[in-house]
Amino acid sequence: MVQNDDSAEWNTDDDLYFEIDNFQSSPKSSSPLVTSLDHMFATLVDMGFSDDMIARAIQENGPNAETSAIIDTISKYSMNCEPSSSKSKTIDHFLAMGFDEEKIIKAIHKLGEENMEEIANALLSSEADTSPMMKEEDNMDWSDSDDEMKYSDLLSSDDEKDQDSLYSCNPLSSLVKMGFSELEASLAIERCGDSVSIADLADFICAAHIAREFDEFHIDPEEQKPRQDIKKRRKEPRPSANNQPLHLPNPMIGFGVPNEAVFITHRSLPALARAPPYFYYENVACAPTGVWETISSHLYDVLPDFVDSKFICAAARKRGYVHNLPISNRYQIQPAPKLTIQEALSHTRKWWPAWDTRTKLNCILTVHASAQTTKRIRLELEAHTGEPSEATKRYVIEQCRRWNLVWVGKNKVAPLDADEIESLLGFPKYHTRGGGISNTDRLKSLGNSFQVDTVAYHLSVLKPLFPDGISVLSLFTGIGGGEVALHHLKIPMKTVVSVEISEGNRNILRDFWDQTNQRGEFIEFEDVQDLTRDKIVELMKRFGGFDLVIGGSPCNNLAGGNRVSRSGLEGEQSSLFFEFCRILEVVRETTMEMRRS
Repeated sequence: MVQNDDSAEWNTDDDLYFEIDNFQSSPKSSSPLVTSLDHMFATLVDMGFSDDMIARAIQENGPNAETSAIIDTISKYSMNCEPSSSKSKTIDHFLAMGFDEEKIIKAIHKLGEENMEEIANALLSSEADTSPMMKEEDNMDWSDSDDEMKYSDLLSSDDEKDQDSLYSCNPLSSLVKMGFSELEASLAIERCGDSVSIADLADFICAAHIAREFDEFHIDPEEQKPRQDIKKRRKEPRPSANNQPLHLPNPMIGFGVPNEAVFITHRSLPALARAPPYFYYENVACAPTGVWETISSHLYDVLPDFVDSKFICAAARKRGYVHNLPISNRYQIQPAPKLTIQEALSHTRKWWPAWDTRTKLNCILTVHASAQTTKRIRLELEAHTGEPSEATKRYVIEQCRRWNLVWVGKNKVAPLDADEIESLLGFPKYHTRGGGISNTDRLKSLGNSFQVDTVAYHLSVLKPLFPDGISVLSLFTGIGGGEVALHHLKIPMKTVVSVEISEGNRNILRDFWDQTNQRGEFIEFEDVQDLTRDKIVELMKRFGGFDLVIGGSPCNNLAGGNRVSRSGLEGEQSSLFFEFCRILEVVRETTMEMRRS
């Protein structure tokens, strides 16, 4: 779960376009506006727009414009260009669909302007040879690239955006064609496994480049001082008994999920991890190389529980969870979440065409398709009196998968609205609605949240352990996914100390607390750095300690959607992971002292 600062403006579940607004306080070293523009620019470049068109659109709309407004403006440039020949209308038609102009002209010369369907088929075939093809139900999850981020094949989320894209050719040759050396491509495949998408493999290689550049150009990383020397406070990882690189499992079901037959019911925790309290840490699964090894080593060598929430609900969300909870006797909250799009969003069934075979959504994102995109899809479909051509079907389904579009009428698709996303993520209806929060902020907050049903499944083991209630320290609380999960499990919350930077998110959780008639004590802090050792000790003595420390630090520098500063745990926002470790260590030490006294 990630924090949301109102000043930042772009892209998370993990797991591609994430509006990752989840840092604890604004970095002092750069303007939030500049950072936001960088992120937006990088996202649009990844979508295939030219630098000139992006700059022109930003200048026309202003630096504070939403990404969707910039995309609309760029689309208008393509659709409204001056006709320069008798073929301009045909060219403009395919430019508006996102194809390369040079390829369009070649196809027209070869096939003739009047053969629109043959041109479309040729262009789609060409795209298939050079672009990632979307893989059904396993698209990068940003939630899923967490996801994320995140985290679509735009690969800009953590939850959390993450679309798994596969090249039609073999991974090694695809990576080499992308400009990577054969050696680094081979190492990436060995490190990540040959079932991982080309996009993920490329991200791992790029992350390794970033890490090397950081080592080469920063003589002493501790001279970098984001957020009052968080890195200086960071402890060196303990010597690890597990020196093997961590691979993402396929299928990503961790120690087991409710609807799969394979379960691991017992694991041997490292001795250091067995001390109280229970802890539960979450972040995007598809992080740069070495990140999860570092997270594991700082959290007492506990191996991550990697889970894609598509096995629990109707939307993908690839996340890693490091915790010392028991893993036997887990159970799912009832009623169980719906597992397919059509079950979860039953109002779409009436309009869902048989040729759209999707049953799962990609990771929930914080950036949505523009009105221009959905208009183009409607016009393409309306051009056919009966069933659309195969080329049109492929184009429409690609756009639907990329943007998580659902059918809302005849020939009409639309992005998910905030109410639908709340349902898919397991939150109560209208959890984020009203109270002064805008629709844009609702979408951002939801895109950066826990998938409640997944977290509740993991936390269900606590119910018999704490029949009289549980005391929780909730870090990077967001909109309260952990608290909602405990409420759904009917585990009384005696005390919740919540730390969340976003005022809007704090209001959402406070409203939930009041509306569900919670009887425990609820205390809020804005910043994890407000939790000094003395403050933590004071709170623990006041409430008798904490039974659970839960949270997910910002994924800004981890999510695959961030092509500007995907610098791993050294990044200014994602280095807040070490604050989670610092606070957890103080809680553990104080717990032992309280038990001895």
